[in-house]
Amino acid sequence: MNDQAENITETIVAIASGVGGGVGVLRLSGPRSLIIGKKICLGSNLQPLSFSPRKVKLVNFYSPEKTKIDSGLILYFPGPKSFTGEDVVEIQPHGSRFILQEVLNVAVHYGARLARPGEFSERAFINDKIDLIQAEAVAD
Repeated sequence: MNDQAENITETIVAIASGVGGGVGVLRLSGPRSLIIGKKICLGSNLQPLSFSPRKVKLVNFYSPEKTKIDSGLILYFPGPKSFTGEDVVEIQPHGSRFILQEVLNVAVHYGARLARPGEFSERAFINDKIDLIQAEAVAD
């Protein structure tokens, strides 16, 4: 198995917005995106959440110790009908650097790997969601 194919089996995460705004965006992509997204929202009441594809849901975000970090929105885009062609979860907490980093750390704790620069676009290209010109335009 080549390195590229091996990486596709991993779930990646990154901050997909600037920091310091009113709302931030973190993006998960890969086979464990939905599982990790649900774990981040599974709070002290330990009630599992259900997500409807492409429907926004207001939730709380929790640390692995079940301490509330923030509240915000979460969206689930099942593959292949997503930007990357994989299951994608977008987490939208408040945009402070601290909150975004905390939620990012929780996603990594639950098994996501930090995405390399351009890796979401690379996956979209590999999965025939964008062509090379579109991938280069995203990089610009």
